[in-house]
Formats: sequence, structure tokens, C-alpha cells
Amino acid sequence: MYAKKTILMGMRSKNIFAAAMLFLGLTGFAQTYEAENGTREGNADVQTCDSCSGSIVGNLSDTSTVTIAVNTSAAGWYNMQVFYCTGDPRTFKITPGNGPALIVPVPASGGWSTAASQNVSIYLNAGNTNIVFASPSYGPNLDKIVISPITETQLQTINFGTNNQIVYNTTSKTYSLVFDGVTAISGASAFAKGNESNVSTAYSNVTYASESFTDNIGSGTKHTFTLTGGFNTNMQQMFYTYNGSEYVAVQVALAGSGANCYSMSPLTSYNVSPDLGGGDTRALLVPYDNDAWVRYNAVNLGGADFTGSEVTNIYSNDTRHGLVIGSVDNSRWKTGINVLGAGASSAYVSVINGYTNNNLTRDGRGHGWVNIGLDYCDSPKVLITANNDWRAAFDTYGEVSALSQPKYTYDWTAGKPMGWNSWGAIQQQINLVKAKAVTDFFQNDVPTFRTEDNTLYIDLDSYWDNMTDAQLAEFAAYCTARGMKPGIYWAPFVDWGMFARPIEGSSYNYSQTWTRINDATFTLDGSYAMDPTHPATQARITYFINRFINAGFKMVKFDFLTHASLEADSYYDWEVHTGMEAYHQGMKFLTDAVGNHMMIEASICPNMSTGPYAHMRRIACDGYGSIGDTEYTLNSTTYAWWQNKMYDYMDADNVVFGNYSEGVNRARYTSSIVTGTITVGDDYSTTGPWVARAQSLLQNPEVLAVAQGDMHFKPADGNTGNTASQIFYTTQNNITYVAVFNYSNSNADMNIDLARLGLTGSYTATELYSGTITTGSGSLSFTLPASDAHIYKITGATAGTDGNVLAKATSSLFPNPATSSFKIKFAAPVSGNAAITVSDLGGKQLWSTNISVNGNTSPEIPVSNLAKGFYLVTVTTAQQGTLNFKFIKQ
Repeated sequence: MYAKKTILMGMRSKNIFAAAMLFLGLTGFAQTYEAENGTREGNADVQTCDSCSGSIVGNLSDTSTVTIAVNTSAAGWYNMQVFYCTGDPRTFKITPGNGPALIVPVPASGGWSTAASQNVSIYLNAGNTNIVFASPSYGPNLDKIVISPITETQLQTINFGTNNQIVYNTTSKTYSLVFDGVTAISGASAFAKGNESNVSTAYSNVTYASESFTDNIGSGTKHTFTLTGGFNTNMQQMFYTYNGSEYVAVQVALAGSGANCYSMSPLTSYNVSPDLGGGDTRALLVPYDNDAWVRYNAVNLGGADFTGSEVTNIYSNDTRHGLVIGSVDNSRWKTGINVLGAGASSAYVSVINGYTNNNLTRDGRGHGWVNIGLDYCDSPKVLITANNDWRAAFDTYGEVSALSQPKYTYDWTAGKPMGWNSWGAIQQQINLVKAKAVTDFFQNDVPTFRTEDNTLYIDLDSYWDNMTDAQLAEFAAYCTARGMKPGIYWAPFVDWGMFARPIEGSSYNYSQTWTRINDATFTLDGSYAMDPTHPATQARITYFINRFINAGFKMVKFDFLTHASLEADSYYDWEVHTGMEAYHQGMKFLTDAVGNHMMIEASICPNMSTGPYAHMRRIACDGYGSIGDTEYTLNSTTYAWWQNKMYDYMDADNVVFGNYSEGVNRARYTSSIVTGTITVGDDYSTTGPWVARAQSLLQNPEVLAVAQGDMHFKPADGNTGNTASQIFYTTQNNITYVAVFNYSNSNADMNIDLARLGLTGSYTATELYSGTITTGSGSLSFTLPASDAHIYKITGATAGTDGNVLAKATSSLFPNPATSSFKIKFAAPVSGNAAITVSDLGGKQLWSTNISVNGNTSPEIPVSNLAKGFYLVTVTTAQQGTLNFKFIKQ
């Protein structure tokens, strides 16, 4: 799966530890090199230091360096003990020979004349190597380095997957991760902050144990290194390897009296340098939620300096090799991923459980303490996986996240939702007359714009309370009678009034529910946050949800859910101490209140932790009709398409045609198709150019078939920074659909290399809006007008495996994931026998059955007896032939 490097091809070639040890043996001895004897450049100078072994080199920066020449008899991994002085935390940038640069933060040593040391694992070739010491800004002062070989007896090696390893250094209490023979992460340590500041490297002793385990993700072996000595609480560094899987999960825990803590890191490494293969290398900043028009940002790796939320992907856009590091559990912790690029091929990465930041997580205070009063405190599991295609690595992360935090809502078995929302254009002016008129428009003027199961969702957004309960019920009945499903909107955890008054459904007052942060109410998005654990907040939820259900609504859009996840001074439920604990309690109560009465859509909300509680999620903040709205929305689709593994469907927000040009309308509509579901938003209770445009665009049969299908588009490229990719595609049953966008105000001459889409050979391409047919091979060339989009249906070419292999076929298996049963939705009607087999990912058949099918959808196929995990489902019929699906059992 993961490309190998040539063994010992310079410093950049990092072979597996076990092979390196063959060179070392036990012949190496510690060597000391004084910094003042090195070669200085720039403003680096020699200074006196009373506590040092001699003089010290100071004024290190990016341009002021000291180079120390070392000589080793054998190639391999070495421990370099770096002695330094600094009065405050600072950072070294260390470049050993031609190898990747290392970003090494060091804590204050106790003063500029007090020396301390930090251990760094480096790979050295035999012979002479120049090690350059610099700093990204103002660096520590350097005293000396002591280099000693890492011997085989210091290492505990654990194999997993195919040619992958965990290599634990029992001397330094750090670990490295090897993927397909390449050391992608080295020198990783762990820390925890609470009553003490526990660091794995400062413990005295370590013991190892292993045991079998089963969790929501699957079964495998749990490897535990228990650290003792030096602190009042013990530390456990845990590694979970899953049977037949190419990924590993890491975790850290404190054990003992007073083990509660507010910050942890199971992985902090100064040397994350996977085999990216060169080219345009990137690190992805992932936002915490979709509020305030945030953007994903694929930052050039060499200049990366950010902390994103929950996960990052370090990859090359050219070779597509990538490494994903991300939390798969946020039941208690918010997680930040700090990335500092050291160069084009390496970075410092620290996974920080307990990270808050006003601009990222919206918090106004620090993270709450976890497991107060208990004698055990553990971090979330952090998944690490590498892949030849960074997009496939993200798909794996999304799938594992969905397994780790299973669906709490009821299983979705209906067709992909499509419909209309009032916030796109009508907004505050919504009333019963307009709502009925919109329903009539979709019934009479666009009768073919329907879901696969022949319905539409007509959704009343904010200001639905312009209507009485009787009018709401009348609207719901009106929709239902016309074969459509009525939807409504609500923000369950915010107080827009922001003044004291009785709260609906209870004897409490709103003022009693306001979340207090730093001893004050907290305003976010123009409203007070409400404590999701307060009984008044929950009574209010019951009151409103019952109103919606009793009125006959079949869908509800929940908004501003981030308010429920804020870190607070305290919560009504005294056992809740973190924002994520509060969030999950509130969302479970909300989901229980809904039951199976309404489909749940989440609007503004945390990206990851909302997955269990929503069928559908808005991928970005408000988008309407302009080409700028389209580009903004597709920035999120470019870098977060993989969240469709955690939600049933993603939604691109309002598709508003308005008075924009036909090309702009095409682009907006196409952005919704590429993202997932379609929610149009014009005022169809009145006339305007948007009416004819809807009749044309929304009823184009070829485009509508793509919109209705269970297809998942991916970006062709991921090098666009904080803007959107121009090209998205998916391959289904040897048909490739390619959506191409032009966000500029000038015509664009496009020349698409089809090999980047996994296609080879001659092709026929049909542009679905115009019907234009093109033939050729190798590339697809055309002129795309300004502010416009095309969708091509490409047949004839051979589709390869370019990372799109996880996409679903036109025929689909649903729900997926599922807990008790699934159905097969066929692309064309089936009549007669369907043979079904279920196998593990290794191809071993587990069971088979035959069912009778009459139509497009099969009967329920029970899977309750399957263990949680990934499976292959093969379905064979006379009409459809053989179909293969990847299935997740929860």
C-alpha cells in the first residue's frame, strides 16, 4: 500500500529499525561534540556559560547557524542528547546531513546559564555527517551534543498489517511508526498535564504487556507500555493493532491517585517524515466546525505553522502519498493537531487532547478537566494510517471514525434527500401562503425533480414561528397530501432573546440555563449559549420537538449546535466537566426526543462529534447563489468529502438561482451534486428568472440521475490552499463522472489529464448540460466559460484504482454503516433470484443466502450476527450481473 524507499539511500532513506540494528551491533560508543568547536554562520556567536561543559553558541536563528561535524562507523539510528540553555521555551531546527529537518521544541532550562538536555533520535549514515543547528525564530543556546547508537536490546518491535511496525524505545520511552518499511514517525513521546506535568521521556522504568481486545472499530491486540518512577502517577502508552488493518491507534493514560488531567498527548514527534515522494507537499488544517465562513487550508508543508482540529493529512499532491493522524473519539476531549513544517518532507506534529482556541473551537476559556476524582485518565484513541493516495487514507479515517462513534440516530433507509429551504431567499418573510405556493410550484412546475423514492423535503427555516401551530399543521398536511415531506428548523442550545423570562415547557427561567464562561454569560453568533445538561434546556427540547412531531413534520434542521460544546465554568450536571461531555449529553437527549419521527439535518455544528446524531450535515456555512458562494462551499468539499463516511449525506446549503447568469446557476447546482444532497432556495412563491432556470436545470434527466444516485465525488487535486479544487470526479460501474468548475470571470482553457482520474484508453465524454459529445484518449480538452461548470459522463475508458475504490456504485447498499440489516438498491429493476455472499476483507466467505427481488430494492437482509467491522458484500442477479460493495457493520 505504501511506497518503499531504497534502503540507505542517504539520510532521507529511513529503513525499518530492525534492519538498521544489523549495522550497529554493539560496537558504538557515546561521542561528545562541543558546539563552540562547530562552524558558525550569520550572527551565531560563542558565549560564556558557567554551568556548561565549556562555552555555548548563541543567537541561533533561521539564518544564523552552527554546524557540527560528526563521524559514525555504521549507518543507523542514534540518540542525540542535545544540551542547551534557555530562559523560556524555544525551538531548535536540526538538519542531519541530507536528511529531513527536525523541529525540536525545548522547555526552559532554568535560565540562560543553566543547562538542560533533550534526547533526539536521528538517522546517520556511516562516515562524516554535518548536523546543522538553527531555529525557526530566536533559538535556544547550544552547549554540546552527545551521540550514542540505539542498540537492538533497547527496542520492542511490534508488527501489524503488511510490513508495518511500532518500534518502542524502552530507554527513551519514545516510539516510531513504520509503514511498508518506511519510518514515517520517529521519536514520538507522550505527555499529560494535571496535578503534575507528566512526560513519557522522564519516567524511570517501563514494562510491556499485550492482550486481545475488541472495540467498536474491530478486534486485535492491545500493546501496553507501563511507565513508572519519577512521578506520582504511572503512565501507560497504548497501541491498538487491528486484525488485517494497515492502521494503528495510539493512546496515553495516567493511573494512580490524582490521575485527572486537562491536557494529554499520545503523540508528539519532532520528526514526522513519511515517504511523500517529493513534489508539492502539503499539510491540511481542518476546522473544528463550519461556522463563520471558515475554510480548510492545504498549507505548503515547509511553511506550515498551525493547529487544526481533530485530524490532519500530510501528503504530496503530485505523488498522492499521504499520512493521516487524527482522533477517532471526542466523547470527552477536544483535540488539536499542531503542525510545524521543518521542510518539504518533514514536520513537527503534536496531537493535543484538551486544546481550545477562540478562533478554532469558539471557546472563551481552557479545556475542562477529565475524570476528576478518579484514579485513571485516558486520552482518546488517535488513528495513524498511511496510503499511496492521501484521499484513500482520509476515507479510511472517516470509516474508522464512524465505527468508533456509531450512529445514535435511527438507520436511514430512504432515498437521498433533496428539497427546498426557505432561508435561501424568502427568509424572514415566510408564511403559510408562501409555503403552500412553493409546494405547489414543485408539484406542478418541476414534477420530475424528486428523490429516488419520489418525494421532496419542503423545509421551513428560521422565522417559521411567523405561523401559528394550526398553520404549521396545515402546511405539514398540505405537503404530505402532495407526496412531499415537511421540514422545520430549530436551534436547541441558544437563546436569541438574551433576557430573563420563563422558559417554554418548564418552570425555570432562561437566565438559569445560560452557559457561564469566566463568570459571565457567553455570546456566540449573537446569542447566549445554553447549558445542554440543564433540565430546563432539556424540558425546552421536549416541548419544541413534541410541537414539531404533533404538527406532522418529517424532517428537522438543527442549527448553532456548537454552542452546546463550549467549555464552561461548570455545568448543571456536576459529573460533566468538559464541553464535549456536555455536547454529547445534550445531543443524545435531543436525538432521543426526535426518535424515528423526523430526519435530522445538522447545520452549524462541530464537524466530527455530530456524526452520530445527524443523517445529513451542511458541509460549510451559509452559501447562496454567487460563484463566490460556490467556490467557498467547494473548499469544504475539496478537503472534507470523506465526512460522508460519518454522515449519511453531506449538503452544500442553499442553491439559489436568483438573477445570476445561467453559468453561475449551473456551477451552484453542480456544487450541490458534487457535495451530496440538493437543497434549492429561491422564492418559488413568486415569479422571476429563477423559475425558468429551475424548470430547466432541475429537470435535466441526465444531471438528475447523477444527483439522485448514491455517488461520492472526490477532488482530483489537493493543492489549492484555502480555495477549492476545480475538478471533482467519481467512477461508478466503469462510468466516470467529472465535474469541472471555473470560478474566475474569464474563460478557461481546460486540459484534464485523465490519468489523474484513473482513466486509460479511448473514451467518449458527454457533457450533461449541453449534450456535447467528445471522443479522444489521454486528456479531455475544452473551453469552460467564465463562472460556469460542466459535468462530463465518460465511458469507454478503463477505470483504474486511484484511491476512488471506496466510492459506492450506482447500485448501492444501504444503510451503510448498519446495525441490524441492509437493503440493496439496484440501478435497474431486478426480477427473480439474487445470490448474496458476505466475506471478510481477506476474501474469506462468511455466509451466503438467496433472496427473491422484484423491483429496484431488495428485502431486508439481516446482519445482526456479524461482528462489528468491514465486510465485502457480493450480489449476483441475472439482470445486473455481479455487484460488489464494501459494508461497515456497527
